[in-house]
Amino acid sequence: MALRFYNTLTQQVEEFAPARDNTVRMYTCGPTVYNYVHIGNLRTFTFQDILRRWLKYRGYQLDHVMNITDVDDKIIRNANAAGQSIGEYTAKYTQAFLEDCATLRLERPERLVRATENIDAMAAAIRKLEEGGYTYKSDGSVYYRISQFPGYGKLSHNDFSGIRPGARVDVDEYDKADARDFVLWKASKEGEPVWETEVGPGRPGWHIECSAMAMKYLGETLDIHAGGVDLIFPHHENEIAQSEAITHKPFARFWLHSEHLTVESQKMSKSAGNFFTLRELLEQGYAAETIRYALLQVPFRRKLNFTFDGLKAAKSSIDRLRSFRLRLDTDKPAEGVNAEMQERTAAALAQFEGSLDDDLNTAEAIAAIFEYIRDANTAMDAGDFRAGNVAAARDLLARFDCIAAVLEPSERKSGLSDAQVEVKVAERNQAKKMRDFARADRIRAELLEAGVAIEDTREGVRWKRS
Repeated sequence: MALRFYNTLTQQVEEFAPARDNTVRMYTCGPTVYNYVHIGNLRTFTFQDILRRWLKYRGYQLDHVMNITDVDDKIIRNANAAGQSIGEYTAKYTQAFLEDCATLRLERPERLVRATENIDAMAAAIRKLEEGGYTYKSDGSVYYRISQFPGYGKLSHNDFSGIRPGARVDVDEYDKADARDFVLWKASKEGEPVWETEVGPGRPGWHIECSAMAMKYLGETLDIHAGGVDLIFPHHENEIAQSEAITHKPFARFWLHSEHLTVESQKMSKSAGNFFTLRELLEQGYAAETIRYALLQVPFRRKLNFTFDGLKAAKSSIDRLRSFRLRLDTDKPAEGVNAEMQERTAAALAQFEGSLDDDLNTAEAIAAIFEYIRDANTAMDAGDFRAGNVAAARDLLARFDCIAAVLEPSERKSGLSDAQVEVKVAERNQAKKMRDFARADRIRAELLEAGVAIEDTREGVRWKRS
């Protein structure tokens, strides 16, 4: 079946293909770099990573633009409190975001664009809106008159026809109950950064940033615009109003939104003590791939309940995947090919691919792999898995991991090298021969403490990093 996504705009699952050639023009909302990103943010960024990996798997080229919001109300407030310029303040958190993405194995978009480096494009977009009659000025600021855009509300599926004309909102974030004419350009104020532009001195509002940068780098109509559900209103709704008022063309063909993350079934908040960054979880001893697995295993349109029991289960699942790979690498099956096993492998691949084609259903895709591993292990135990079946099984695992990216263990700062592990394994083997089982157990415990699990099999000792 064809690749299909649920489109927030139409509220339907639709077949997807890029509008032109083989390149997907995709814009995803990146971080506002006023602090370290938390695991709720990272759930969305992990979904976006799975999306881009799957598009490439299906043979598409990508022109993926992600914005870095490095000027907004929160940034200015925090930078002032720290006695820094916004450039100095955001540099630290921009770098931290890029490091966290690399740690979590998130592919880097083709283009990362900073708001402060594209102010002229924002001013030019506002000028076009002024020329089209969509704006008005008040106290030096420029506002978007939403009554001039009949389609306002079509993404969030809300009726805003009863809004009082001329009511304004100056903050960047608000909910639908506070929908008003929103600010495009904020008049200069003491203590705030100022840009001299064709629309006057001041700074951009948050919403115009993404409209201007998306159209500057990707053109008038995007194939995909993605982000979290919290951005549907007002941010993405306002992006549509701005962009389509300028071009009179659809701004994005597909809108994809990931659901919220809760922690132990509670809304994440610092006051509740359940607010976590990636760095905090790593300091608690959880591996990056374990966190990544926990974030990707639930389909992106379902709410994800992030729990510490779930992290333990994620680690166990990765251990099971690695154990199967190790068995493929070290077992010595009989020669030949079991045709039924080859068919079973092909069926697992088809189910895996079909699940991800179906609106990135990661849960079903993962289930396809683990059901296959169960059947393959049963065949191995019975001697029905032959040498000629190994290559297809390895290929299936490789295809899974080019999307999931969890099989390779993270580097441990104090970990043992492969050679050191082999020495320890040899020492344990010698201790067992001498019937010094206490020493053998101590060595096993030492290896486990260093993140290495060993397994005694009929073919000898196997070890893997956990």
